[in-house]
Amino acid sequence: MSDGSPHPAPAPAATSPTAARSAVVVGGGLAGTTAALALADAGVRVTLLEGRPRLGGLAFSFQRGELTVDNGQHVYLRCCTAYRWFLDRIQGTALAPLQDRLDVPVVDVAKPVGRRLGRLRRDPLPVPLHLGRSLAAYPHLSLAERAAVGRAALALKGLDLADPTLDTQDFGSWLAAHGQSARAIEALWDLVGVATLNAVAGDASLGLAAMVFKTGLLSDPGAADIGWARVPLGELHDRLARKALDSAGVRTEVRTRVTSVSTHDNGGWSVRVPGETLSADAVVLAVPQREAHDLLPPGALDAPERLLEIGTAPILNVHVVYDRKVLARPFLTALGTPVQWVFDRTDASGLRTGQYLALSQSAAQDEIDTPVAELRERYLPELERLIPGTRAAEVKDFFVTRERTATFAPTPGVGRLRPGARTKAPGLYLAGAWTATGWPATMESAVRSGVSAADAVLGTLGRPRPRHLFAFEEAA
Repeated sequence: MSDGSPHPAPAPAATSPTAARSAVVVGGGLAGTTAALALADAGVRVTLLEGRPRLGGLAFSFQRGELTVDNGQHVYLRCCTAYRWFLDRIQGTALAPLQDRLDVPVVDVAKPVGRRLGRLRRDPLPVPLHLGRSLAAYPHLSLAERAAVGRAALALKGLDLADPTLDTQDFGSWLAAHGQSARAIEALWDLVGVATLNAVAGDASLGLAAMVFKTGLLSDPGAADIGWARVPLGELHDRLARKALDSAGVRTEVRTRVTSVSTHDNGGWSVRVPGETLSADAVVLAVPQREAHDLLPPGALDAPERLLEIGTAPILNVHVVYDRKVLARPFLTALGTPVQWVFDRTDASGLRTGQYLALSQSAAQDEIDTPVAELRERYLPELERLIPGTRAAEVKDFFVTRERTATFAPTPGVGRLRPGARTKAPGLYLAGAWTATGWPATMESAVRSGVSAADAVLGTLGRPRPRHLFAFEEAA
């Protein structure tokens, strides 16, 4: 049996709906890994195929000399219950802890020294009072702007996320119509929105933005507490994920590119890779939307071309290694400078002396192809303006990583382009942060999509849902 039981194999599937069944998952990012784990936990025999030499998708690590470098800084929030389930499932929760309480230092370098630091933090009070004191004391907005922010937040809280017309509007226009100044958008709404949506307010769907702010800031007092990996992402999304997959009995093949997916005459599926054809009762395509489009058999979606209409948005990551410690905080975010978020990655990278800072620059369309030398000339002086300790420090290394298609673009109207887990081809399912999860392109969205695809497969194969898999839904 596929679950490793020593008992005799059950009757063929045609006579027993609960017989051992098989599935192939194409793609070893968070969506595919989640789907594979969920299916294996339900007793399905699973093969996971990944074209890259490692698992983790777009949240991975690589070596640069003695440094272990994440391709980009990834964070999650306490409200990301699916990703938290994933961390628990791979036994990685302790390696990516959450803040005890939301606390984000916001430095405005355009202000005089001594008046530059503000904070976004919460109190142990009910929503929306949990942010009241922080907002009232936020020095980067005027008193009138702070009051207007409160009114807009209440209006946002009243929006119905199930209303499809929200997806046809842009968040920036909605904010302007609700009394938000350009400064308020820059110093508060985009501070959060750019990092979570990978788009400025004017380019973002109101539906997705409302989902982010309602869920993260207006649902539960602790919803926006921030978590991030204190180890390289590869330790979580590759090594621990691989260990969990192996323990669950999943056959995992990396460096294995799928060339075609097609149906058998008997209703099963064939998945072709170089040198082998795999047969399965179900297939999950957990790959980027353009790759999914190319692998879909005819008739699987009513309008497969819509997948090609889902745009992409880049993220640029700037990495700087100094010869000494220059930043005392684990992270900060900035105003009055091109720098967005700065994280201390020293310990996680294995650096023994000095300090390693990683800058995460979302919505980086204007800089994604800028040469490294030009980025160095631009960002090192900005870091000197932002972090005084860098002025006397020596730069030991400077490099960039570029994710040109880091996320799907959360533009107005994207909601109608995002397909659900099920296709019109029985036994074929879709997963990925770009599918219709209701979330923007985050690790949370990826894991949720894997769960949705696994749930659809199990329903078709007549397998019961593993109770622990869906525990995060109760916590949401």
